[in-house]
Amino acid sequence: MRLILPGRWMPFVALLMMALAPLSAAEAAKPNIIFVLFDDLGYGEPPSYNPKSALRTPNLDKFATQGMRFTDAHTAAAVCTPTRYGVLTGRYPARIGQFGVLTTFSKPIIPPGRPTVASLLKSQGYATACIGKWHLGMDWVAGKPGSEKEVPIGAKTTGGPNALGFDYFCGFTHARNIGTIIEQDQVVAHVAPVENQPLMAKKALEWLDRRKAGEPFFLYFPVGIPHEPNVPSEEFIGKSGAKDLVKNDPKYGDWLFEGDAFFGRILEALERNHLAENTLIIVTSDNGAEHRIYEPLRESKRSIYEGGHRVPFIVRWPGKVKPGTVNDHTVCLNDLMATAAEVTGAKVPAGAGEDSVSLVPELLGTAKDGVREATIHQSAAGDLALRQGPWKLIFHKDGRRELFNLQVDLSETTNVSAANGEIVRSMTTLMQRYIADGRSTVGLAQKNDFNLSIGARETKDKGKKKDPKAAAAMKSTAEQAREMALAADASFD
Repeated sequence: MRLILPGRWMPFVALLMMALAPLSAAEAAKPNIIFVLFDDLGYGEPPSYNPKSALRTPNLDKFATQGMRFTDAHTAAAVCTPTRYGVLTGRYPARIGQFGVLTTFSKPIIPPGRPTVASLLKSQGYATACIGKWHLGMDWVAGKPGSEKEVPIGAKTTGGPNALGFDYFCGFTHARNIGTIIEQDQVVAHVAPVENQPLMAKKALEWLDRRKAGEPFFLYFPVGIPHEPNVPSEEFIGKSGAKDLVKNDPKYGDWLFEGDAFFGRILEALERNHLAENTLIIVTSDNGAEHRIYEPLRESKRSIYEGGHRVPFIVRWPGKVKPGTVNDHTVCLNDLMATAAEVTGAKVPAGAGEDSVSLVPELLGTAKDGVREATIHQSAAGDLALRQGPWKLIFHKDGRRELFNLQVDLSETTNVSAANGEIVRSMTTLMQRYIADGRSTVGLAQKNDFNLSIGARETKDKGKKKDPKAAAAMKSTAEQAREMALAADASFD
């Protein structure tokens, strides 16, 4: 039955429709966001980044034709834990002295009350999930139940993903404990290493299949591939046709191929549920490849040189990002927070996202000169570097300085600091300001939770009164040294 209103009601109906229209448009404009973080995927591994690669990542390569491929993207650090801190907080991990990696029983390094991408999006009405490798620490209710490699079923945790804005979590602490599966705040199963990644993919797909159009969501999907243990499942053994030209590992190509296939299934789930058109997807890696050097980049994971922190970074956002485009501006994984805030119309909370810059102008193609003033890098050993334009100034922890012009020397073969004294001085001053201000973005100065310096890395100032909210980030010198030593162990990171 059609309702016919008297003419005198029509103006009121029109006003009501006008009032409701902006709200509906705002709700429809909020995109779903998926952040896929591969583990140790090197810049030179996907053929879309390296035509000479004999590895196979067909879904990543196809995805690159559907979106924007960044050629100068960087992680916050050259190893796992600190990069993940930067992804979720938008803050450089050096500000809390986090250079190494955590273990099963490490305390949380993101304290309660510190805003994360997940908590920001949750405040905007998003359903939020983290499925995969956490590696940011959590407290165990029973102290240290079980062992580093296996925690008993039923053991409970606090201070993990659920305390930091994620409605749902299913995953594992880190690679050394890949068989202990945690769901929400409790250990629920023990699996063989070969079963872990298929299970994570299954959980991610189940979660996506429960999403509905018009109900925005954020999925953080930290994949465990191609990190050790190198355990491709039977479905993928011998199926990739790939060749590992660097280390000649017959399983490595299949292992990476499996991770790429799981990424492809995420894309299929979006199509199946009619969610693809309103979903912003970022796929990248947490650091460089593990002991694998891919020219022209120098060195690999853990290093302050480009092979340690320059990573693949591809973004698809239908109707916003022009397909098949390439962006050569410098960006950082820390930028997720500010980007998420802008695309949802939110504001980054005060005292948060100190080193996060919105990539929206980059994605829309309106950032002529790049959105970042400069970018800080860090190695597992505690070296720092500042990137500004083509210049990269390295502050080795032993006090040495190196300056490279990456525009003409991407392989970082020639230190040109002696011939460019003014650039060294200018960049040193900028680095000192970033440290002193506790931030690299516009806003009120913040306090670092670590006595950060350019040169010999220092311990936290014992004379300062500790901020309770930052207590989780406070570590002894011995603990920091232990974490940095573990960062050299491929099975831990």
